[in-house]
Amino acid sequence: MKKILGLITSVMLVGVLLAGCVSGGAAGSSSEKQSRGDNDKIKIAVVPKLIGIPYFNSSEEGAIQAGKDLGVEVIYTGPTEADAAQQVKVIEDLISQNVDAIAVAPNDAASLTPVLKKAKEQGIIIIDWDTPADQSLVELSVHQIDDEAYGRHFTKTLVEQMGTEEGEIAIVTGGLSAANLNTWIDAAKKEIEENYPGLKLVTDKIPTDEKQQVAYQKTLDLMKSHPNLKGIMVFSTPAPLGVAQAIQEKGMQDKIAVIGGTLPKDSIPYLEDGSLDMAVLWEPDKLGYLTVSLAKDLVEGKKPENGQNVENVGEIELWKDGKTVIMGPPTDFTKENAGDYDF
Repeated sequence: MKKILGLITSVMLVGVLLAGCVSGGAAGSSSEKQSRGDNDKIKIAVVPKLIGIPYFNSSEEGAIQAGKDLGVEVIYTGPTEADAAQQVKVIEDLISQNVDAIAVAPNDAASLTPVLKKAKEQGIIIIDWDTPADQSLVELSVHQIDDEAYGRHFTKTLVEQMGTEEGEIAIVTGGLSAANLNTWIDAAKKEIEENYPGLKLVTDKIPTDEKQQVAYQKTLDLMKSHPNLKGIMVFSTPAPLGVAQAIQEKGMQDKIAVIGGTLPKDSIPYLEDGSLDMAVLWEPDKLGYLTVSLAKDLVEGKKPENGQNVENVGEIELWKDGKTVIMGPPTDFTKENAGDYDF
């Protein structure tokens, strides 16, 4: 009897040990879905340069709509100023929320590298959108347009609106550290150097902190310092409105041509009276939608393909690096067509 009891006890003990091994193995190899919980949605954070301006408000609408359509949770959050230090704090908070992906439009790419590295080390997928981040950390870099073509297009369009290939011009920008703005400006300058030697930049690029009022005041100062100015290129969404406001106030519509990357709806009053000659942009709501759609695919292990048709966005271009995604060409908004768009 003692032998029988001993045998039963041994069998039970082995069973307990085996059960413990199986349980431990399952915990160690749990899938991402199990770690989130079987009923939890994929959680995607989209971080703009700042919140509260029309451009990023429109991007937010697209991102939130994508979340609804695709069944994922979208957290759209960012700083109230175009400030890298504030963005770092936002991303730190998102890391603590255990999001699956962070898509960020950096104010200063280098400043965000340490916190994005921390996020990646914790298994969070990193994407940049609108503006490039540290390319060693991102899985995808979602561009609204071909940066080189966009910057060159600004110069060509300004020359067309000036009606001459000679004269004094200036460049106004949102912020000095924004990688996308600097890339566009470099391309615009390259177009000047290669094809328009008669154009003269009267000053270094003028920063406006992405604020219409700052752009307005700096344009007044610019016109006072350079009375022969013939054209202004504005790389920002709020700044072109401030530049146009100054041109309008001084009645310089027929003397100074202005091209800016701003939203058509906001541009209409200035396009109609010629204080803004043309707005050159894309549809920011589609950019927000595309960013969330691609982020969801990455979380699920799917990578984009060249020529892929993304629902509610259209056909995208994937560069040979397998990382750079181009949403599509920009649109020229004029007084004739600006009213056709609802953003």
